[in-house]
Amino acid sequence: MATPRTVAFHTLGCKLNFSETSALARLFEDGGYLPVKFEDGADIYVINTCSVTEQADRECAKIVRRALRQRPEAFVVITGCYAQLKPEEIAGIEGVDLVLGAGEKFRMLEYVDELSKAPGKGLVRAGDVRDVNTFTASFSFGDRTRSFLKVQDGCDYKCSFCTIPQARGASRSDTVENVLRNAREIAAMGAREIVLTGVNLGDFGNGTEVIEGTRVKKEALFVDLIRELDQLEEVARFRISSIEPNLLTDEIIQIVAESDRFMPHFHVPLQSGNDKQLRDMRRRYRRELYQERVATIKRLMPHACIGCDVIVGFPGETEADFLETYQFLSALDISYLHVFTYSERANTAAADMPGVVSVEERRRRNQALRGLSESKRRAFYQAHAGTVRPVLFEHHRDTGLLSGFTDNYIKIEAPFEEGLLNTIGPVQLERLSADGEVMRATILDKTSGSRHTDILPRTAEPALPG
Repeated sequence: MATPRTVAFHTLGCKLNFSETSALARLFEDGGYLPVKFEDGADIYVINTCSVTEQADRECAKIVRRALRQRPEAFVVITGCYAQLKPEEIAGIEGVDLVLGAGEKFRMLEYVDELSKAPGKGLVRAGDVRDVNTFTASFSFGDRTRSFLKVQDGCDYKCSFCTIPQARGASRSDTVENVLRNAREIAAMGAREIVLTGVNLGDFGNGTEVIEGTRVKKEALFVDLIRELDQLEEVARFRISSIEPNLLTDEIIQIVAESDRFMPHFHVPLQSGNDKQLRDMRRRYRRELYQERVATIKRLMPHACIGCDVIVGFPGETEADFLETYQFLSALDISYLHVFTYSERANTAAADMPGVVSVEERRRRNQALRGLSESKRRAFYQAHAGTVRPVLFEHHRDTGLLSGFTDNYIKIEAPFEEGLLNTIGPVQLERLSADGEVMRATILDKTSGSRHTDILPRTAEPALPG
């Protein structure tokens, strides 16, 4: 019997990329390949790239070199957002054999099976992203406790700083029926938590699609999807990975507040707390709307965790603009920030805008907001000291302790107990660790209440009217 060819994967970027890498790995396995660890050396290396920041672009070349140090004769395949945006540039990286764009990604086996080593530039197969109009479902399964399930792809928004529409194409979605089927499959594999992912997740189902040559309105919206998923008894937990504030409706917040399965955790991009900057960024809301969304979440779920994306150093951001953003965020009842330093991206409107902020100033503002984020997170953790919350238990391999996240996304550590891995049970949050990264916790007897609604009430105030 012939030894199967081996394949190794490396993923850069977002949760969506991780879900797609897992789908590619399953395609290779079904094709008779043997997945191996990156450092073990493989016949084929697949690098799934990101292009949100300049650093992500540069990282690609470093990973290629690392792969070829492991196995100099290996074939190297590049796909992902960077591959769609700059295919010829990537093909010129020494050692790259194949570059696949968004429309070719999930046909990778067809191209790989015909690859042969040849001197010169790698082979490029990257069509016009405007022709990408199909949705390919995918989910990750590297971690048995949790899975990232892609339900939406692409984006119709035109934010002035963003290349994602150029890299992934127009907004398109899975069907509710297929999402339910994939969620059941993930649950059958043993995962207890599913994180819903997409480029513009709240846009699920919006717009139209072509069926048998006819453009028709899509069957369901995001609110319809989560309502159906909330009835899925096979899955213990769902999280919403990230959702635009203009798409986070009162109805969605209401469903989460009343749900036994959707966790009280929202990640809502803001990008700037200054309305002038939001206009220049071409965002579809103003800061007042964001403030209202946070207030509604906290009114219905005072214990909810709220994360926020923010960009510093966008063209035209004065010191006064930045201070306005800082003060706005400081006053908001949010739990943590993801801070991004603006970097110029080719073929975006922002790249040609006046008022360039120096790199040194961008870094200073980044550090200031990172400090604010740390203070916010510590305060959120400390506010829950002494409370009891449900945790999905994982094994922290470095410390030998049990770790995990509460329903409201507080990271905990507790003494290891056999038999608790990949189970959900109550813990009492005791105190913040010395480094401020986790809460020390005491594991309680599961008979004291295994459903989070039995441990701490989810809804502290009456539901929204209507």
